[in-house]
Amino acid sequence: MTSPTLSVLDLVPVRTDQTTSDAVRASLDLARVADEVGAARYWVAEHHNMPAVAATNPPVLIGLLAAATSRIRVGSGGVMLPNHAPLVVAEQFSLLEAAFPGRIDLGIGRAPGTDPVTSYALRHGAGGVGDDAVSRFPEYVDNVAAMMAPEGVGVSVQGRTQSLRATPVAASVPTLWLLGSSDYSARLAAERGLPYVFAHHFSGQGTAEALALYREGFRPSEVLDAPRTFLTVNAAVAPTTEEAQRLALPHLQMMLALRTGQPLSAQRLVEEAEEVGIPEQQQPLVEAMSRRWVIGDPETARARIAELAAEHGVDEVMVHPVASAYAGTDPATSPAREQTLRLLAS
Repeated sequence: MTSPTLSVLDLVPVRTDQTTSDAVRASLDLARVADEVGAARYWVAEHHNMPAVAATNPPVLIGLLAAATSRIRVGSGGVMLPNHAPLVVAEQFSLLEAAFPGRIDLGIGRAPGTDPVTSYALRHGAGGVGDDAVSRFPEYVDNVAAMMAPEGVGVSVQGRTQSLRATPVAASVPTLWLLGSSDYSARLAAERGLPYVFAHHFSGQGTAEALALYREGFRPSEVLDAPRTFLTVNAAVAPTTEEAQRLALPHLQMMLALRTGQPLSAQRLVEEAEEVGIPEQQQPLVEAMSRRWVIGDPETARARIAELAAEHGVDEVMVHPVASAYAGTDPATSPAREQTLRLLAS
């Protein structure tokens, strides 16, 4: 089986032994490893008000990550567009593209990326339009794309039309991707002729159906003449499967809390997670989740990623390194996440 191209998704996890500063420094090092081992792209997600996730502002992180690397494409996986004014997103990513030409991806989603209260604060705190932004998602996608283009877009206000551009003299534009965990964005991406990614790492179900909808409904556009997609997957890789399972346990516990409505906390260290364990009644749910992840020794993990790529008909797999750390690890580092990338790429 052909080995697919590897990419990286990072939520900038925050462990119990880390400050936000530590977590960001660890992610910068992880991005350098991804650049070094030949990964195609490095994306950061947008999440808000979560104790275990520091990826609250993709454009800021992308600027830091692009400056810390030399070759790899850097982007968002994704920006939750209803949280923001389209012009702001267009300006942010056009400026990033101007600073790092040919290296910026703009992945866009329509989920809030947070709890309902925080979502309300994001969308209304600065006079936003709230739920109306969700219903206008297709329009906002079109607006962002048009504003980033060199010719800009004509905007009419009170009978007067004015040209609006994200940057004054754009020489190139970021690659625009639509992201989703349901069939909504699959259909929209197909209709608009845009690249599309299904959140397999989060959902784990419905991937094949969403990709089939996208491929079957795809309409060629000026941006893309054929469907373009890849697969995302959670991964923890170590010299032995037993060690990989230990390193993955803290993230499994965090996802269990998310799925069952429990309070979220910073990601546990391995020893802390082992002390807590998994309640017997929730063991089947954890086992079902872990079967959809890539957890194991290098040979097993590489084979599983190749199988997933072949199963879903993709030639690129975006790995979300979920390995935590042992007690005593330097808080500003994430050696087990780096190990996952190095072992998969070797």
